[in-house]
Amino acid sequence: MIIDHIKKAIVDLDEDLTIKLVNQSLSQKVDPLVILSDGLIAGMKRVGELFAKKEYFVPEVLIASDAFYRGFNRISLLIAKKEKRVRGKVVIGVVEGDIHDIGKNIVKVMIEAAGFEVVDLGKDVQVKEFIEAVQKERPDILAISSLMTTTMVRMAGIIGLLKKKGLRDSVRVIVGGAPLSREYAEKIGADGYGADAAEAVRVVEGFVGANP
Repeated sequence: MIIDHIKKAIVDLDEDLTIKLVNQSLSQKVDPLVILSDGLIAGMKRVGELFAKKEYFVPEVLIASDAFYRGFNRISLLIAKKEKRVRGKVVIGVVEGDIHDIGKNIVKVMIEAAGFEVVDLGKDVQVKEFIEAVQKERPDILAISSLMTTTMVRMAGIIGLLKKKGLRDSVRVIVGGAPLSREYAEKIGADGYGADAAEAVRVVEGFVGANP
């Protein structure tokens, strides 16, 4: 199946083949969400496993990321356009000091596909920028990501400042990222935790209509 070939192209670090197969999939009317979840994301998960086993190293991960993004950028707008009804607003960003945004970008496009307006603050976002975005955008959900143990501690600071500014009760906070756990999310006072993009979407959907 062509989706399996997309996954293999990511794992094989073949950027040109990845985008070629993504385009072929679209021409065959394959659902962009299937291309994303079963092809691109599945490929990156396998790369992550190989990295953990020390069979792949940083250069291989970076090449795989480039291949992923070429495919991802090709389908992201198509996914976002599938759902026109706006169900709520989500502000999302990666904490200060962390420039890893693949996970955040996947979550963003899947939340958009679920019908939410998403305000993307990007990566390496300062604490005060998260607070200012909540004040300006008045989102239903604030989604915070970190992929590093050295930066995930800033999540607690964001939640603490929301409380100090009197904003905490106006927004649900969900957190996610490789080094996090459900226990850590509860410890810092987050409302929800997403172990992966699919769970993050379920958490966001679960909070819709439940905002104070």
